[in-house]
Amino acid sequence: MCKFVRKLVEVKSSKGQDLDVEERNLLSVAYKNVVGSKRASWRTLCGGFDDADESLIEKYKSLVEKELEIICMEVNDLLSKHLIKNVQDKNDETEVFYLKMSGDYYRYLAEFKPDSDYKNKSKEYYSKAMDKATVHLPETHPTRLGLALNFSVCYYEILKEPEKACELAKKSFDSAIEKLDTLNDSSYKDSTLIMQLLRDNLTLWTSEQQDAEED
Repeated sequence: MCKFVRKLVEVKSSKGQDLDVEERNLLSVAYKNVVGSKRASWRTLCGGFDDADESLIEKYKSLVEKELEIICMEVNDLLSKHLIKNVQDKNDETEVFYLKMSGDYYRYLAEFKPDSDYKNKSKEYYSKAMDKATVHLPETHPTRLGLALNFSVCYYEILKEPEKACELAKKSFDSAIEKLDTLNDSSYKDSTLIMQLLRDNLTLWTSEQQDAEED
């Protein structure tokens, strides 16, 4: 599916055409499924095994990391050379979606390469997406809320800035709550689900911060 969607992006881009919503979702899901399984494998390997050969585990982990880097860079290559380029300065939901997606894949890279420039790249793309979303998308829009969720996770887990993570999550949740009555039926389920995740993270992070201060 990734090969098919990559070809689709290249063909449509060569004709100066954008992906429609269904094609865009195919792109997102195809790569997310592949990367998701590899990230899960990597986390399992990082957890360690009682009776396993450590050198063998490290070798396997290195192999998974190489595969992860290849696929993440492939996505970011498609985004920078074709997708973001085609919608640049349109100031719409599509541009926010692609900028967020690039931030996501640089964040995945930064998970296993914390000393690289990937974390700064992730912050850069998330920031660009947030600037656009704040101006052009309503507070309750699923793409804007999803961006806030992922950017706050980046602040907490990758950039190690828990205060900013909590601030962004709280601000986004509170702003959406104020406009909850403006939600339409088509996006109500998606938006409220992401709001719940924002609140869950905020509760967890606040608790962890309090525990750390007490220690």
